[in-house]
Amino acid sequence: MVVQSSSGTRRKRTFGVYIGRFEPPHQAHLLVMLEALQSVQKLIVVIGSARAARNTKNPFTAEERQDLIWAMLLEAGVPKSRVLFVHVRDYFYNESLWLSEVQAGVQAHTRGSTDVALIGHLKDESSYYLRSFPAWEFIPTHVVSALSATDVRRAYFEDRLEDVLGMVPPAVHAFLVRFHQTPEYAELRVEYDHLRDYRTAWKDAPFPPVFVTTDAVVTRSGHVLVVRRGGMPGRGRLAMPGGFLEQKETLMECCIRKVHEETGLGEGTSLPAALKSQAVFDYPDRSQRGRTVTHAFHFDLGIGQLPRLSGGSDASEALWLPLSDALSSPELFFEDHHAIIEHFLMRG
Repeated sequence: MVVQSSSGTRRKRTFGVYIGRFEPPHQAHLLVMLEALQSVQKLIVVIGSARAARNTKNPFTAEERQDLIWAMLLEAGVPKSRVLFVHVRDYFYNESLWLSEVQAGVQAHTRGSTDVALIGHLKDESSYYLRSFPAWEFIPTHVVSALSATDVRRAYFEDRLEDVLGMVPPAVHAFLVRFHQTPEYAELRVEYDHLRDYRTAWKDAPFPPVFVTTDAVVTRSGHVLVVRRGGMPGRGRLAMPGGFLEQKETLMECCIRKVHEETGLGEGTSLPAALKSQAVFDYPDRSQRGRTVTHAFHFDLGIGQLPRLSGGSDASEALWLPLSDALSSPELFFEDHHAIIEHFLMRG
């Protein structure tokens, strides 16, 4: 890891913006922030993947990551007053909403100032967002590092804490050691092992597998039908009823089968007659199990009494969740299921 020297002098900007997930913040993140603070008076750190359920890709809450960034900067001698934070959700299927949330969060701190610079490094396609804010001057970082948070998480979930020690600042390592003793870590570790074994089972396939699933958004009288996952990955998280397509069934047949299996919704309820809309959700990284494309169907059962349910198959519980609770609680949901539910419900 090196920091290349920059040529020439640059006027110090009032605000700098640094966007990332920081899962967790590591040594290269710290160097970028310290370099940025030489060019700006205040640094606004935008923490992505906020309000998401813990998983092995996003193991820490936005609040935990904010505290870690503050701690590592204080350890490096940076006063708290020079660092501001914005938390933004993931919007896998609506880039405009993500951009809007970043802009609104930054503007809440800048209060009309246009003296804003965007800090970053155009290393690959994952850095595309750096071209999405033309109103902000782009200041490229001179920090060059092969270190990634993926490397840190892999070492962490494989119990290589000594390796982690060389990847993260001391304050972050101390937190990771403490978190390693929690029930949350234990559950994430089980999930990590499950996903590793799942992917290993397919590693010798002649082509990278693409899985096909279906999911159902079933609404009735201001409620949406959800299940609580009984197994890994995502044990305990809320999800739409759904599952993998079998060899001799259509997408609709698969979807209806999974609704009845996982929720106990009576066979007398005609889901095909209640079909309102459907859509394909194919964000490449939507599932850590591998490339998974889901076909989601929205069934609106109208108004009236809520049908009785019983969890079954791989669901530990089925329930009718008020729409207000579903839409306001992305942190309760598995993978991108909240985004899919939101897609249908926000369309009216």
